Amino acid sequence: MIKLIASQVTIDAAAGEAGRREITGIAVPYGVSATVSDGTSVIFEAGSLPVDGKAPRLYMNHDATNAIGIVTERVDTPEGMMFTAKISKTQAGDEALILAMDGVLDSVSVGVNPIKYTTAKDGTVTVTAADWIELSLVPVPAFAGAIITDIAASIPHDDEEISTIETEPTQETEPMSEVTIPAVEATIPTAPIFAQAKRKFAMPTAGEYLAAMHAGGDTFHNVNAAYKEAVRDQQTALQAAAGDVLTTDTPGLLPVPVLGPLFQDLNFVRPVVTAFGARSMPNTPSKTFIRPTITTHTSAATQTENTAVSATTMVIASNTVTKSTVAGQVTLTMQDMDFTDPSAMNLILNDLAGEYMIATDNIAADALVAGKTASGSTWTVTAGDPTSLINSLYDAAREITEDSNFFPTHLCVSPDVWEKLGAQLDANKRPVLGYTTNGVLGQNSLGRVGGLAYTAMDVMGLTLVVDNNFASGTMLVTYAPGFEIYEAQQGVLSIANPSTLSRTFSYYGYFSTFVAKSSFIQGIVIA
Repeated sequence: MIKLIASQVTIDAAAGEAGRREITGIAVPYGVSATVSDGTSVIFEAGSLPVDGKAPRLYMNHDATNAIGIVTERVDTPEGMMFTAKISKTQAGDEALILAMDGVLDSVSVGVNPIKYTTAKDGTVTVTAADWIELSLVPVPAFAGAIITDIAASIPHDDEEISTIETEPTQETEPMSEVTIPAVEATIPTAPIFAQAKRKFAMPTAGEYLAAMHAGGDTFHNVNAAYKEAVRDQQTALQAAAGDVLTTDTPGLLPVPVLGPLFQDLNFVRPVVTAFGARSMPNTPSKTFIRPTITTHTSAATQTENTAVSATTMVIASNTVTKSTVAGQVTLTMQDMDFTDPSAMNLILNDLAGEYMIATDNIAADALVAGKTASGSTWTVTAGDPTSLINSLYDAAREITEDSNFFPTHLCVSPDVWEKLGAQLDANKRPVLGYTTNGVLGQNSLGRVGGLAYTAMDVMGLTLVVDNNFASGTMLVTYAPGFEIYEAQQGVLSIANPSTLSRTFSYYGYFSTFVAKSSFIQGIVIA
């Protein structure tokens, strides 16, 4: 999804025209370069946007949950795509019109899915055909030529509202004299906040709750008190198949005293995710997004005078990446939350977040193994002779380098392979991969495996990643940029169950992986 933000607007409000709730202007100027959220420069060619088919929806700030109208007319001109959009007669629509007439929302932005496009050497993408999904009202300008030329609004007010909210009949501003292309950062869509008697308490994320507990005093008291007063009149499917937790399930926390923190028998770490890094999930209102890769590069060769120059058309694949939802839930009784010290809610929310970490790391580990290329290398473990180990590592590294001129960065292994690496000895019974323990240095020159501790480890210059989510016998030589991880953690959701005096909590996030190039992941067989 490409989202381009338009420019400063010229407003001509016609509040007296009954029944009209429309904005008109230029959605996208053609032939003008702009920068999208991931930093890519994009140019739309004339005719690249459709004038028929399903009408684009009108959103606030690209938030699909905050639709305020629909595009009713599309006119393609040599200069750009003209539009007219009708704003629905809702509270959100009324606020959007008021913000537009006040000059707060003075820009528009399109959201499209490119169908046909080319990429220049400098990375600029030129779109020649695209599906136009939505148009949004936004406050950030980018196109000097993309403006809203008219706002016709008729919003009913009572006498008291009219006395407090006034709009100027006409506000005009000059278009920007030159194109300004700011780098638009990925944002989290937010819904407008309307005036109300009392704001409903929003359940904090696990991190916010933990921070409040750490601060203690009035901070934690207020957060906990607000939680107990949260509205309990909504029932959802979140209750289904929840793992109920009663006071009988936490006898070690009842009543008091508690001698120390809850014993935790799992280490909530994500070795693969940490090693390769998690990118921000693209903010697209869909279950998938496109990750383009080059399948055929251009070419260059020596040219004989007056003969054709080497020419190869670049081929770009549009790879579809699917967002997966990772979540867990639990139901706590009010008694379990009120009678436990330390709070059972805090302990269980922390455990939910930890299980999310383990589950997402397992997804990443499985995807990394599934995306590998068999290098043909075999490590025959031989006591006192590391020759086979060295040969297999170099062979896998050569496969990566021959294909790309890149060198590997990581060696990913299961715990049993880590054990074999640490136990590998040379002819003099010294560890081939050394360690440093209690100030004692025991190492050869091939690297170190950290002794028996989980510390920074390397093997022949490769960062060693040990993960129990790998199946036994896993050994992968990788170049990290060939494997991508995308994540958007959403935190905690909560719903009260008044009929059972309990509350259900759910921790969730969106997670995806993408193998950009399988030859960058070389598997080694262990014999």
